[in-house]
Order: sequence, then C-alpha cells, then structure tokens
Amino acid sequence: MKIRGALVVAVAVIGLGVLLGGLRVNPYIYFAGYVVLQYVVIATAWNVLGGYAGYVNFGTPAFFALGAYTSIALLEAFKAPLPVLILCGGLAAGLLGLGIGYLTLRLKGVFFSIATFALSVVLQTLIINWDYVGGAKGYTLIRPPVPFFRSWAVLLFIMMVVLAVVTVLVARTIERSWIGRGLAALRDNEEAAECMGVPTLRLKLFATTISGFFLGVAGAPFPYYVTYVEPSSTFDLNYAVNALAMPMIGGTTTWLGPVIGAILLGTAQQVATVTISSELNLLIVGVVLVLFVVLAPEGLIGLARKLRGRRA
Repeated sequence: MKIRGALVVAVAVIGLGVLLGGLRVNPYIYFAGYVVLQYVVIATAWNVLGGYAGYVNFGTPAFFALGAYTSIALLEAFKAPLPVLILCGGLAAGLLGLGIGYLTLRLKGVFFSIATFALSVVLQTLIINWDYVGGAKGYTLIRPPVPFFRSWAVLLFIMMVVLAVVTVLVARTIERSWIGRGLAALRDNEEAAECMGVPTLRLKLFATTISGFFLGVAGAPFPYYVTYVEPSSTFDLNYAVNALAMPMIGGTTTWLGPVIGAILLGTAQQVATVTISSELNLLIVGVVLVLFVVLAPEGLIGLARKLRGRRA
C-alpha cells in the first residue's frame, strides 16, 4: 500500500471513529475502546525499539508515567489544554528515551532490558517523593466542561483514535524506509551491521527517542481518563507486560503485528474485566503469551506467512 493509500485508510479510520462517537451507547463502551486504542499506541511504540531494533524494553511504565505526570505538572502550572499536554508529554518521554539511549550505548540484550526496568523503579521513586504532582497520595483531576462533545468519554475515545492512527502511520513509514532496513540489520546482527556501514548508534538513539515519544503520548491523556492518578496506577506492571506481549502475539517484525495483538488482547482483557474480574488480565496475557511463544513464536503474521508458503 503506497503512502496515498495509507493516508486514505487513516482518514477513513478517523472518520469511522468520529461516527462511532456519535452513537448513543453506554459510555463504558467508549472508555473500553479508549483502553484498547491506548494499547495500540503503546504496543506500536514499544515495537519500534523492541521489534524493529531488537532491544527489549521493560521500562514502558516509566515513559507512560512520565507522559501522565508531565500533563499533571502542566495542569498545575498553566492549566494547559489537552493537545498541549499530549505534545509536551510525548516530548518529555522522547527526551528521556534519548537520554536512556546515550546512557546504554554499550548495553545489549538482557543488560539493556534490566537498565530500562531500573529506570522505571528510579522514576517511580522520584514521583512518589514529588508532592507538586501529588506524590504518594495521588492527584485528583476535576474535568472541566467538555466543548463540542457529548461527554469526556466520547472526546477521549476520538482523540485516542487519532493518536493510534498517527502512531501506526509513523511506525509503518519507519518500517518501509531506509531507517527500518537499518533497524532490521541492527536487530539481526549489530556487529555485522556496523561493519557494513550502518549507523547503528544513530539508529538506536532514533528508536529509543521515537518509542519513548509515543509511549509518553499514550500516557499524557491518562489523568483525564482516570481523574485520580497515583504512582501505582501509572507505573503498573500491566503496561510492561502488555507492551511486550501484544507485539509478540501479532508479530514484531511488521507494523501490523502490534495492532492485531493490541486489539485482540486488549479486547479480551476488557471483556474479562466486565464479565469475570480485572484481576485475571495478567493471567490472560501470560497464558496467551506462553501459547504463542511455543506454537507461533513469530506471531500471527509469521504464522499466516508460513501457512501461505505451505499452500504455495
């Protein structure tokens, strides 16, 4: 699909989201849709670094939380509007990603993953002790009257549709560019890529920055979604586990894999939350992830390619 076709599909998806926002349904449907789309953004952003470049990031909650707490700080200081919060939350998390890229230049494999996990622990400790954004006791947000929309549920849903579409478009563009080919070489064999003249350092910094930016974008609207933000909710282990599991289920080597994984797994979790219990979410993720690691290690996309190859 060429760029023009991708843009047409993107506009159509956003238009569909606006139409769905006009339906008179239970507001929970929109909040559940927001969560699923939020996971599309998170999984796609994680995959830029973890899938394309092969650097597994366990620090997803740190970038997500930084986006959320950047929003809180700007609300306290300037009462900034939501679009500004999203942009600034993304920029703050992107700068953090750039810094982590520089600090972990020589770390690879499990050592890089441990470093990103440590980042999440350190940042959570700092947030707990920062009273300006609520600290350990949390922060309560009173939503102002929503303009042009029926409710905040509808506004947040449509906004997350737009963010998900933009994130997927960026990931698709990266994958099909020379940057994507360079990241694939970095993932397959970093030493060989360096010998072939691939700018591995710049590509790694690019991947950590872009991945961090969109993870922060996903977290920036979070205070408006929950209205009460505390460190344990923003640094939730669910974000790290789902960010890893969703691309692996869909397939990490393509932009479509995280989208499929996020929609399937995110929807299953929302259904389980309503029908059984939200406590089963991690259990569902764990069981599904183990099954895919054993039966389809390349995800649904890889499985489909194998089946297609056999038929040919």
